[in-house]
Amino acid sequence: MQTATRLENIQEQEQGAGPCSEPCSLALGAFDGLHRGHMAVIREAIKAPFSAGVLTFTGSPQGSPGLITPEEKEEILREEGVSRLYSLDFSKVKNIPAEEFFWDTLQKRCMAKRLCCGEDFRFGQGAKGDAALLQDLCKEAGAELVVLPNLMENGEKISSTGIRAAVQAGDIPAANRLLGRPFGLKAEVIHGNHLGRELGFPTVNQALPEHFTLPPFGVYASQVDIGGEKKYGVTNIGMKPTVGSDRVLAETWILDFSGDLYGKKIRLSLLKFIRPERKFNSLEELKAEVLRNGEQAREIAKNWEIDWKKAAF
Repeated sequence: MQTATRLENIQEQEQGAGPCSEPCSLALGAFDGLHRGHMAVIREAIKAPFSAGVLTFTGSPQGSPGLITPEEKEEILREEGVSRLYSLDFSKVKNIPAEEFFWDTLQKRCMAKRLCCGEDFRFGQGAKGDAALLQDLCKEAGAELVVLPNLMENGEKISSTGIRAAVQAGDIPAANRLLGRPFGLKAEVIHGNHLGRELGFPTVNQALPEHFTLPPFGVYASQVDIGGEKKYGVTNIGMKPTVGSDRVLAETWILDFSGDLYGKKIRLSLLKFIRPERKFNSLEELKAEVLRNGEQAREIAKNWEIDWKKAAF
């Protein structure tokens, strides 16, 4: 997949040999969560008989906390079949007038002959460009425009804002349903205090990125992807009040697994909230509760797997 993070980079690639010197079908949007509504627009762009691209922004234009890491965003788009990814700094392009952005960026640099966006898409200085203006410009340029209606769930538009609210409220099943995939992140396994090993259930620790959407501190049933193999677990998100931590960590006891994962990047997915984080009076009390949570996680995972297979996204 060809990538560019600056307008100048797109121009340089266009002048050389390769896919950026050919017309493309381009999905337009912030795509800050890659939720089901976003994926509908992207998959529409991929339907074209020529190169599929995505023009998006680094982070959220509103500065909202992330729902997906940049690495995972790129990975998902690559797996979907996107061959060009233009991920621009919103602050560097937000003041370009809409018409200029269309002709200079979308036509000259990206060579977009087919554009796909949602009905709420806005572009250009002051967000003055909308789907109606884009339609007029596409007619003038001889380009095709596909505008997809908002994807709805229970009468409400699926949005990153709604998903963030669900995560922050601890309603992980709702967030997962709206995303179309389990909420979580891919991050490196780091060293902790190794207390879990001493208590009889080795855990893996992952630091949560800054400016990432955080669920309520507490214990969750979870799923871990280890090199394509999925295992279930019980995850504590927070500051580990019984033993202490100087930063927010995800600490996971991976059920039915043993092995060294230090330094490896694994994907952690949350399935359901079990209980709030709390401080225990002793390590024995903590151990008994974690073992109980492990059994709860097994039951949740079993039911979740059945329900998730039935879901049609």
